[in-house]
Amino acid sequence: MDAAQFLLPIAEELADAARAAALPHFRSAATVADNKAADGYDPVTEADRAAERAMRQILDEKRFSDAIEGEEYGSKPGKSPFTWYLDPIDGTRAFVAGLPSWTTLIGVTYYDRPILGIIDQPWLDERYVGLSDGDWSAWLIARGTRTQLITRRLQHLTEAILSTTDPFILTPPERGAFEHIRATAKLTRYGLDAYAYARLAAGTIDMVIESGLKSHDVAALIPVIQGAGGLVTDWRGEPAKLGGQIVAASCRRILDEALISLRRSAE
Repeated sequence: MDAAQFLLPIAEELADAARAAALPHFRSAATVADNKAADGYDPVTEADRAAERAMRQILDEKRFSDAIEGEEYGSKPGKSPFTWYLDPIDGTRAFVAGLPSWTTLIGVTYYDRPILGIIDQPWLDERYVGLSDGDWSAWLIARGTRTQLITRRLQHLTEAILSTTDPFILTPPERGAFEHIRATAKLTRYGLDAYAYARLAAGTIDMVIESGLKSHDVAALIPVIQGAGGLVTDWRGEPAKLGGQIVAASCRRILDEALISLRRSAE
């Protein structure tokens, strides 16, 4: 059995455990967000911590030789070629605001190559899954129904729906490149965090452009998008790294158009 297929039940178990830990805190008047940033505002809640603890406990019991990279509790070295990347609540600002665009991200790499990803939105009961089992595949399980994920095929960037979480976190050169693409695209939406990548895989968004990402932000996204037929690269058009500048696109044609602008501000 392929490694990604073999590990999928454990990844699903992690997603279930994170749901159970996080959902009681969502839209609760008792939920308090602490600021973990020395400068600015970077919220964290008990839901973040509880969800990651629940996932780590399962991995400690069932995959104790694997490495773990988690947003809240850091790195645990491993002895196997597998690493689990955990972001218990991607979009904590949305979580605190009571908006259902936050997700739990679970990614698995084999010798640093992403092979399995889950983007889970518990409140909407949507779970986006992507894996490599010799070939790429991806699907959505929503309210008991499983459907294949397929990205859209567009002819021009002018037809595209574009997204980024927050254009103000981009550097001035990065923002200039993004603004050029925004002015070309049909429609732009903000503030969706990793949920935008899930909807790209589902065929309702066509491009996501971001910068300053960390490994736990990216590892789960790549298998889901590639499994649905999309592409994920850096701003030079090279294979995406686990962090930094990322562009995800529904098809090659619009990616190539966007890279004309993005390469000017590539790191």
